[in-house]
Amino acid sequence: MQVNGKAIRTIWFDEAEQCVRIIDQTRLPHQFAIIVINSLEQACDAITSMQVRGAPLIGITAAYGVFLAMRDGHDSVRQVCTLLRATRPTAVNLQWALIQMESALCALPPQERAAIALDLANRLAEEDAAACSAIGDHGLAIIAAAWQDKLEKNPEASCLNILTHCNAGWLATVDWGTALAPIYKAHRAGIPVHVWVDETRPRNQGAFLTAWELQQEGIAHTVIVDNAGGHLMQHGDVDMCIVGSDRTTASGDVCNKIGTYLKALAAFDNEVPFYVALPVSTIDFALHNGVKEIPIEQRHAHEVSHMQGLDAQGQLTKVQVMTQASAVSNYGFDVTPARLVTALITEKGLFDANKESLQAIAP
Repeated sequence: MQVNGKAIRTIWFDEAEQCVRIIDQTRLPHQFAIIVINSLEQACDAITSMQVRGAPLIGITAAYGVFLAMRDGHDSVRQVCTLLRATRPTAVNLQWALIQMESALCALPPQERAAIALDLANRLAEEDAAACSAIGDHGLAIIAAAWQDKLEKNPEASCLNILTHCNAGWLATVDWGTALAPIYKAHRAGIPVHVWVDETRPRNQGAFLTAWELQQEGIAHTVIVDNAGGHLMQHGDVDMCIVGSDRTTASGDVCNKIGTYLKALAAFDNEVPFYVALPVSTIDFALHNGVKEIPIEQRHAHEVSHMQGLDAQGQLTKVQVMTQASAVSNYGFDVTPARLVTALITEKGLFDANKESLQAIAP
């Protein structure tokens, strides 16, 4: 995608310097910084600290982490994968990528592992970018049909209003994104889209990352507080919702950033279509009941008690926004039941959020 008019990805292997480079997402939108990952420990830290985040990107980063470990002479592939697997428990793409790395490397002689690991990590990165582009194509058809329908009902309509939650754009993947990929494709196809961007507390991935992405692409958008979505739907100001997913069950339950469930409830009550965009790698076919079976990450209280931004001198800083005496609960994700999901948009096409429909793409 574009940063200041220049095409760039979230992660790549620098052949000249023989290192992995990433965009440090903890500094956005105030600072754009590319940093180096050059060891297993740095890869683990990048995932844990959310310098990289988003289920697909976490998986690809872990794959490069395995390569770095093999290059540096780590003996046990499984031990390396165990360390990486512990970094973020909810996103299934992490496990998906590590299973592929284990399968490819465990039986090889140690001296051959690094080269094969790098080839596989590069391939997984390319496959992720291609999958997200295909998600965009399938989602574009939905947006185009919705825009045509809106014009037929109201020839004076100026745009199609889409609400999204958290960041499921290209920053959450290698390129294109999941929920935002159809919006990028629609914008480039000349369809006038406007995006309602949930701020997405407590880490503000919507206000910090999604808004920044959309601004870079020149797409009309408005940042709203998390609790405003239902109000907008009641007043007919949302034509559809598109969100991403960190893990989706075989029965179509969707685990996404905390607050997604409430948006789905509001959409259902107001008859607003609620779509979830995700690569097939995000579907966990071993799970069936999302509420009971998906592990929900609980993150540090500091994310709730403090906020990051620019001070009056333009310096990036953190400030405390609540009393230290209060307890804090910080669930990172919630689960939206399949019955609230209009359809799943994948690189293989559209599927109903149920076991029967998803069985067609089950491994």
